[in-house]
Amino acid sequence: MALSQLEPSQLWQHFQTLCDTPRVSKHESALIEKIINWANQRKIEWHQDEVGNLLLRKPSSKGMEDSVPVVMQSHLDMVAQKTDQSNHNFLTDPILPVIDDGWLKATGTTLGADNGIGVAAILAVFESETLEHGPLEAVLTVDEEAGMSGASGLTPDWSKSSVLLNLDTEEEGELYVGCSGGVDVNAQFPLEMEVSDETLVPYKMTIRGLKGGHSGIDIHKPQANAIQLLARLLEDSLTSSARICELEAGTLRNALCRFAEATVLVSRENVQPWLNRCTALIKLLTDEYGNTEPMLDISITPTTMQPKMWTVAFAQRVVASLLACPHGVRRMSDQFTGVVETSNNLAVVRQSEWYLDIQCLARSMMDAGLADQAVAIRSVFELAGAKVSEDNQYPGWISDLDAPLLKLMQGVHKECFGSEAKVQVIHAGLECGLLGAAYPNWKMISFGPTIRRAHSPDEKVSIESVQRFWTYLCASLKMLSTVKSI
Repeated sequence: MALSQLEPSQLWQHFQTLCDTPRVSKHESALIEKIINWANQRKIEWHQDEVGNLLLRKPSSKGMEDSVPVVMQSHLDMVAQKTDQSNHNFLTDPILPVIDDGWLKATGTTLGADNGIGVAAILAVFESETLEHGPLEAVLTVDEEAGMSGASGLTPDWSKSSVLLNLDTEEEGELYVGCSGGVDVNAQFPLEMEVSDETLVPYKMTIRGLKGGHSGIDIHKPQANAIQLLARLLEDSLTSSARICELEAGTLRNALCRFAEATVLVSRENVQPWLNRCTALIKLLTDEYGNTEPMLDISITPTTMQPKMWTVAFAQRVVASLLACPHGVRRMSDQFTGVVETSNNLAVVRQSEWYLDIQCLARSMMDAGLADQAVAIRSVFELAGAKVSEDNQYPGWISDLDAPLLKLMQGVHKECFGSEAKVQVIHAGLECGLLGAAYPNWKMISFGPTIRRAHSPDEKVSIESVQRFWTYLCASLKMLSTVKSI
């Protein structure tokens, strides 16, 4: 079934274009070119800033020129995650969507509904000739998923609006008035290597098949982290005098780690006892996560010999630090029931010729909580001998629960659906914090359709919720067109 056959058709046609156009973080140029061509064909005013963000402008409907000016905002990039069986190339291949029991998914990859549905909705609004609205702008940012450089590079004199509608949350029927801040905490170990012993036998230890997901939205779920599962196997193997040669895990700092792999060397006479110990531990791990990670696959297979191996002392320090590194929820919110306040995602391990690099993404609704989490991570890795840096810090955002904009938006929700929306905050890094720093006068609120398993190959969006999201967006713009100021 073609996406254009779904309703609202204009929104889904634009989402099909997004699926057809590779747009992973830092590679949004092809999509930007298509949007600019589309805008030129329709005589829509557009501007692009130095970091790549797009600004679109549309005059108000007739008689609504004095209405409060509104800017809609979404990000152009998507997270690149695929199944172990997929050969998808995110730099060249289109996303292949499929409809499944009321949900839209992708074939073996992330779908990009985060935040592609928001972008598609904005383009559909700008294309509509019947929608009633006041003066409209759209800010389409780049690189949200890999560092928020687009939002952080936004200049404070670009937009003329005073109300921001962020379309990047993932639960239809909820209005979001806050988000977490975050910071990348990166540890770097200088490799300590020695020539490998050719009498040792090489094996590859692999963890795969985990669900993964969004490192903010899914961090509270009882899922496994591939890095720490592998570290448990490696720690046990070190007691059997196994030697580590290399370690690789994860792909993105904002995705829960689904894959990890290490090459180890074992003395020939100790191979069978070591394999027996590993088999016993693997059974314990699969039993431990049998309900939450039913596709967990842990394998140990012969591999090729490596010329160098880690020193024993270095291996012990690294493995201990991976086991000790905080991962998951540190504290739940006292103010918002069921919402994570502070967390960390132990996300990526990369080994190069000279270094072992480890990436974490800490998040918190509170500045003090974020600083405390970063210190905890830093302490673990510095004690193990790593150099630690904090990068790409971005602020959180919290709005006044008595804000006039929230009350107006609640009124629209009740008019459309018969009840008020649930007011919520999200344990994820919306761009609202950075945008609010550049535009402190903006009154902001965020909403979106229902998306599940974002940042994983199981990502899916509810088709019915997209229809309601669209209805609510159009009704909100119409309501705001009757308001002179907020």
